[in-house]
Amino acid sequence: MIHAAELIRRKRDGERLSSDELSELVLAYARGEVPDYQMAAFCMAVYFRGLNGEETFALTDAMIRSGETIELGTALGRKVVDKHSTGGVGDKTSLAVGPIVAACGVPFGKMSGRGLGHTGGTLDKLESIPGFRVELTTDEFLQQVREIGLAIIGQSANLVPADKLLYGLRDVTATVDNVSLIAASIMSKKIAAGADAIVLDVKVGDGAFMKTIEDARELAQTMLELGRQAGREVVCVLTDMDQPLGHAVGNALEIRETIATLRNDGPHDFTELVLSASAHLLALSDLGIDEEEGRTRAATAVQDGTAFAMYERWIAAQGGDPAEAALPAAPVVREVFAPLAGYVRTIGAIDVGMAALRLGAGRQTKDDTIDHAVGIRCLKKRGDAVTAREILAEVHARDDESAQQAESEVLAAYELGDEAPPVQPIVLETIS
Repeated sequence: MIHAAELIRRKRDGERLSSDELSELVLAYARGEVPDYQMAAFCMAVYFRGLNGEETFALTDAMIRSGETIELGTALGRKVVDKHSTGGVGDKTSLAVGPIVAACGVPFGKMSGRGLGHTGGTLDKLESIPGFRVELTTDEFLQQVREIGLAIIGQSANLVPADKLLYGLRDVTATVDNVSLIAASIMSKKIAAGADAIVLDVKVGDGAFMKTIEDARELAQTMLELGRQAGREVVCVLTDMDQPLGHAVGNALEIRETIATLRNDGPHDFTELVLSASAHLLALSDLGIDEEEGRTRAATAVQDGTAFAMYERWIAAQGGDPAEAALPAAPVVREVFAPLAGYVRTIGAIDVGMAALRLGAGRQTKDDTIDHAVGIRCLKKRGDAVTAREILAEVHARDDESAQQAESEVLAAYELGDEAPPVQPIVLETIS
């Protein structure tokens, strides 16, 4: 019988746990034999004391073994690629990458999660679409990827159930941003879902869990090693999250921006990241092309309309209405004006993310209900010139009181100056 309190004490005191001990703890938690309060204490001990490479792999392996696995490549008869982001403010990349990759002839089957803290979740965004089903059976998932070429669904209850439980627990116990816990969570899902090759988007900066490039490299290397131990190909791209990605932050607003991007009318930074991620995925696929050719094909799919056509087929296949007009809209829209002329030097990504969360776009507790209509649009980005009283952003809110509060928070997130800041690329590094 597992003695959870003893393992918590030992990890709290900096001791190393054996693979068997970690496996027993994780599997007992998945069976309901270890309560949330003890697992929360364990996560906090790990947050402060960390896990070494062996412990991290043991945690990952135990989470995989807590449920079923899917042999996606075998079922499709194709090499399967997958993409995951560590989460950021306004990060809706998978929603655009999936249709592009599928339009280029590579099946894209992905299991996604919900929001963590100030970062939005892919499933929460998709549930903005009336009728869209995020819960498919494994057979329905495989059939849709085979027939349509694209499916994004919620994590099956039978796939890595230990991670699903931990994912929600970490969100409300301030234990999200730990390298070992993040790496194990991401890689357990990717490995269990059957991906042969994985592109990982590791966010860096104010709005990310990894605040520095050094921390991001550590996370990337940890996930690369977990992938190698499991026999997978992994490429990590380190990307800028010192400001919100694109303009939109909030669920339905981000779906609208995805549609615009697939129609070749998206924000520059978001479009660049989408094309870069698509190029990596196509290069890792069984098409036998390199990254340069992958980018060319991805850009062509956007320009000739095939990527947007794939988006419409995908949404309809999962029961959703792909029309932009069907998306919910907030009843109150308040403009945020620049107090003076100058250049946007910084936008506090986490400040914008928290303002959107307090509007109702995210969860502050495990059981909160999300308001899909609300959010923020950052119309001016870092380096943009502004005149006095020019619109910096829009707040989309449920009522005047929450709109006014968010307006103050968004204005405080903007720093204006007399000179434009240096240009920062969206992709900072690639590690493979």
